[in-house]
Amino acid sequence: MAQRDVGLILMRQLASGLAVPVLLVDAAGDLLFFNEAAEVLLGQRFDDVGGMALEPRRRAFAFRDEAGNPLPDDDVPLVVAMRELRPVHRRVWGRALDGVDRLVEITAFPLLGGGGHLIGGVAMFWEPRRK
Repeated sequence: MAQRDVGLILMRQLASGLAVPVLLVDAAGDLLFFNEAAEVLLGQRFDDVGGMALEPRRRAFAFRDEAGNPLPDDDVPLVVAMRELRPVHRRVWGRALDGVDRLVEITAFPLLGGGGHLIGGVAMFWEPRRK
């Protein structure tokens, strides 16, 4: 990460200490990091995956709405949060990197640098409680 993106560096450091699964992307939507808690739900360790460009990540996760219908790329919570510069929350089905489909709650928000320009985004996600 470039020094000018100190906000991304700090967010990665914060995410590494959180118990909630967190995924961090840059302004282009490319995967920069996911924490240890996310490794459980994603089915792979970050050290084994490393960074991932936006398009391969979209194909890998294959998001669907709660009814199982494919979710258009523009409706994925992290994409909406970064496009509209606002937090977004939604329940979706997603395919983990291990090929397992999981229902998850996602809260996503944009990361802004000095002057208010977009430097990246964060998605926090978890499996909803079963009743």
